[in-house]
Amino acid sequence: MNVQTLFQNFNPSKFIIHTSLMVFTIFFSLRLDGTILWSYWAVFSPIWFWKFMVIFGAAVGSYVWWRYPHFRLEGEAYIHYKAMLITLALHLILLMFELLACDKLQSGRHLWILVFIPLIFISVVSIAVCVWAVKHDRSFELELFCSVNMLQFIFLALRLDKFTTWSWEVVFVPLWIVMCLSLVSVLYTIIFAGILIKTPEVNSRQRRTSFNAALGYTLLVVPILVFQVLLTNKLDEDISMSFFGVCSPLLISFTTLIIMSFNSKGGNKWWFGLRKDFCQFLLGICPFLQEYANIAYNSQINLGDSRTPSTQPQSETEDPVITNLSHKTKCKSGKNVQINETALKPVAQIISIDMPD
Repeated sequence: MNVQTLFQNFNPSKFIIHTSLMVFTIFFSLRLDGTILWSYWAVFSPIWFWKFMVIFGAAVGSYVWWRYPHFRLEGEAYIHYKAMLITLALHLILLMFELLACDKLQSGRHLWILVFIPLIFISVVSIAVCVWAVKHDRSFELELFCSVNMLQFIFLALRLDKFTTWSWEVVFVPLWIVMCLSLVSVLYTIIFAGILIKTPEVNSRQRRTSFNAALGYTLLVVPILVFQVLLTNKLDEDISMSFFGVCSPLLISFTTLIIMSFNSKGGNKWWFGLRKDFCQFLLGICPFLQEYANIAYNSQINLGDSRTPSTQPQSETEDPVITNLSHKTKCKSGKNVQINETALKPVAQIISIDMPD
């Protein structure tokens, strides 16, 4: 386990979004089953928290942008700030859909086609946003999801308002197509990982990276496909499973996404006006984490060494953190004792965890 890599690759935005969606899925499925009788406004509380963080983060970032004009000259500040404003606009449109959907579920005084209008609009806008993101080398996961599911949103609205009497298997045809393409991608990653494992010229790091990618995409796509099959049968009344049971595979996908957020580089540096990666900001306000973040744990034992773990030096068996041993001294008993020179040096404050202690 490399704590330095864990800090550097952590993406707080994805962590908040995926955690909020997982908690909302649990609340919503329990509400549909009648296990909890909360108001839908309370059921949507994880969604409100997500949108509050987006709006508050953009407001603080905009304040820093206009309050300190010299910050605009830092690297790609204009692209980062423009990307933050675009994301804020998309989330505000998405918030409008969520407010209408929550009011519809609570009161039932709107047509579903009116509720889905913001979602259809954001699907159209997302196409242009995806083009802009590709041009400026920005991530566009939410925009891609909305743009490829525009037809699916229209089918859902028409079916919920009973303008069509199609079965839910037909309603989900656009999503079936997307899932088939996703399965092809998963099979490609699995085959590619298998080829790398059998290739002796590839180093172990590349093998491990490809294997983790194949495992992550499998645990992401396959549970979503199972959830879609169960949901279709549930809505067509072919099975009598509870909604929480139907959503259980989806929780596996959300858990996978949360774990993958710790290995997702990137993120906009202007949220909350940080102007730097989240790990660097965290190390700046919490200096005691700098010592912890420069630690890499390794539990592997050299099998070629004839010494047993009980006869190895204390630094190798009890304290895996101390690895830089430079000289030896002798104690009164005549035995060699290894001294860690770095432990005697004063710890200076460092800003980036890329710098050695």
